Amino acid sequence: MLSLVLPKGSLERATLDLFDAADLGVRRGSERDYRASVDDPRIDRVMFLRPQEIPRYVEQGLFDLGITGRDWITETDSDVASVCELEYSKATSNPVRIVLAVPKEHPAQSGRDLPNGVRVSTEFPELTRRFFDEAGVEAVIVPSYGATEAKVPDIVDAIVDLTETGSSLRAHGLRILDTLLTSRTELVANKTSYADPEKRAAMEDIALLLRGAISARGQVLLKLNVSSAQLDAVLEVLPAMASPTVTQLAQGDMHAVESVVGKRGVNTLIPALKGAGARDILELPISKIVE
Repeated sequence: MLSLVLPKGSLERATLDLFDAADLGVRRGSERDYRASVDDPRIDRVMFLRPQEIPRYVEQGLFDLGITGRDWITETDSDVASVCELEYSKATSNPVRIVLAVPKEHPAQSGRDLPNGVRVSTEFPELTRRFFDEAGVEAVIVPSYGATEAKVPDIVDAIVDLTETGSSLRAHGLRILDTLLTSRTELVANKTSYADPEKRAAMEDIALLLRGAISARGQVLLKLNVSSAQLDAVLEVLPAMASPTVTQLAQGDMHAVESVVGKRGVNTLIPALKGAGARDILELPISKIVE
């Protein structure tokens, strides 16, 4: 039913891990293959392409659905439907930023302070050009095809580059002046395909599974038993997404309690629960949370 295009390159491994967690495992002969399949009746064709290309191919109808970044959608000015944001990137769940950076000793405090004729290297020439046009600065845009931060100051005066943590820029002696765009990964659709009720329903099912897998990251399910006399003490210690589930056991004066909690901190939570009277404590992994 749906043709799907996934990002090749830095986002590839994180995307494959997400699809596996969503029970939409991608199968291909090797990591070098550009064609793949997903064992799901809603997806009949899968390809891997550079994320820079994906927005235009989806816009043109070559694919119904694709994963790319808001940065490339903006850079290519592609007219696609955003099905949902997906809170993951190559290293963290944080959004990435496209930033303007200069050597740390540069006197400028923003892009507007840069002189006419400033040479700027970037993999995002259109977005950069629009930024400097709005700033009223006549910049010379120098297209970059990698290692952008290494070109200052020998080749260019400043760069516009993608950063997730800023550590690489700092390591190269650069300082951020402005953030041009904050970008998350997005599931995008061809507008004609998205208008088709059957295809749209399939797209929303896939989005539901992907978002559920993301929501489950860093969460575990705790299950425990506790007596009626100690129930309040346990509930006071136990966090929950909404409210813990409490069930009266069939025999004895005991209750079963379960709650979704953050994995971080569970090492101190379990002893605290034990101290409050909980017993038979189980910690279980969660693959998806669908709210």
